[in-house]
Amino acid sequence: MVNSAGAPSVPPANPMARAINALIVPVCARLPGGIRAVTHAVHHESPPRMRAVEQTTAAQHLDREALEAGLDEIRQAPSDHGRVELIVCRPEVEQRKVLAEAVLDTEQGLVSDCWRTRGSSSTADGSANPDMQLTLMNARSAALVAVDPDRRQLAGDQLFVDLDLSVDNLPPGSRLRIGDATVEISAVPHRGCGKFQARFGIDALKFVNSPVGRQLNLRGVNARVVAGGIVRPGDAVSKVS
Repeated sequence: MVNSAGAPSVPPANPMARAINALIVPVCARLPGGIRAVTHAVHHESPPRMRAVEQTTAAQHLDREALEAGLDEIRQAPSDHGRVELIVCRPEVEQRKVLAEAVLDTEQGLVSDCWRTRGSSSTADGSANPDMQLTLMNARSAALVAVDPDRRQLAGDQLFVDLDLSVDNLPPGSRLRIGDATVEISAVPHRGCGKFQARFGIDALKFVNSPVGRQLNLRGVNARVVAGGIVRPGDAVSKVS
């Protein structure tokens, strides 16, 4: 059953989904066709299998006003003692696979991810940059720009965490215990690019790259693995003193 805005009358069970649903549904109700203009309702939670990342431009993109309306919710992410919401690996360029369990390794990063083989334009010889071994994105920021939770993984990050990733809370050099592993936030900034724009819209790109977006690290942070271990969705994410 749906209400007059075209939204489900039964709220989602997941607390994160409820919070994001409360934010997105009023916004989507103002769009042509209401929330039905969005590919899926925000409460839907069925992790997809591995997919190519081509078909990313058909979904509804939120405008700058709607995105900025979500800042209060993002700022409520815990400063410590957060949790892992989603784990994604990239077996090949432009592919995504949602994982129920991941192994973080000091040499390989996220095992089965293509970080090492794809290399980096940031190094002199094009080899993989160890300071960009792993990327973390604020799960609330990802949910906001993606609208549909099944599109969050298109951002290309490996760990989506419900944690304040802002510069003030986690300056470069900060360490996080994630599941059984430990990672260190690097000084290399993580910014939105043309691919991010294609998947989530020009307003989303400007939003994450804006001054407030950079201060809050809405696009995410780069990190390296300093102690390997197993990580699963639902695992705790905590600062290491």
